[in-house]
Amino acid sequence: MKKNKFLAIALTALLFTSCGDYNKVLMSSDNEFKYKRAVEYYNSKDFTKSSQILNDLVRVYNGTSKADDVYYYLAKSYMGQKDYLSAGTYFKRLVKEYPRSEFAEESQFMVGYCFYLDSPKPRLDQTVTEQGIDALQLFINLFPSSSRVEEATRLIDEMRDKMAYKAFLNAKLYYDLGYYKSSVVALTNCIKDFPETKYREELMFMLLKSKFLLAVNSIEDKKRERASTALDEYYTFIDEFPKSQNRKEAERLFNELSKMNKTEDKNAQ
Repeated sequence: MKKNKFLAIALTALLFTSCGDYNKVLMSSDNEFKYKRAVEYYNSKDFTKSSQILNDLVRVYNGTSKADDVYYYLAKSYMGQKDYLSAGTYFKRLVKEYPRSEFAEESQFMVGYCFYLDSPKPRLDQTVTEQGIDALQLFINLFPSSSRVEEATRLIDEMRDKMAYKAFLNAKLYYDLGYYKSSVVALTNCIKDFPETKYREELMFMLLKSKFLLAVNSIEDKKRERASTALDEYYTFIDEFPKSQNRKEAERLFNELSKMNKTEDKNAQ
């Protein structure tokens, strides 16, 4: 019991000492001392304290040879707090204002990486995801020999797949609501915009089904033309994915479309 009480008193004393030390740093007029302590706080993973001190120093060192160091550690401190918006802002400022900095390459990558970490779920607006793709592509263009290019490419692919899935979900909504014409347009654009997506097979099968249902639900004057278009989509799908798990369903649609075409041919005679 006495041992626990002594430990509690010791920890409390340490806390007050630590807070007193931190307040002393904040109140100091010695900017070099403040910067040094901010880096120490950063290295000890006390990111809140390091970011607060460095925020005070941004204006002090702006335009000096030390400004990029301040931006860098401030951005990294925000990363430690998972405040990716603020982190990305300071990484971007560093690159813009100090393109020759030793931190420029890493910072340009981190701009895109912050957007990647902030990218929302596929059902939500993907503006941040687009910004992440643009930032990482710019990084690849600026630093083609960087060791981070492979990772940047992987992150771009992930974000493009997320955007493709978002487009797929939008098209599927049209499909579920029975708006097959809109579904066809949305799926066609999705495949065109994201040709390498891992969802390509799923997208193309959904496009086949949408064209099939568009034909089935068409007025008589348009039924034959749309059935022929759907048949073309069947051949495209089977040609690209001959071993698809959806092949059996695709062949069922093909048979229905073939019957529909024969019926329309008889009616035309």
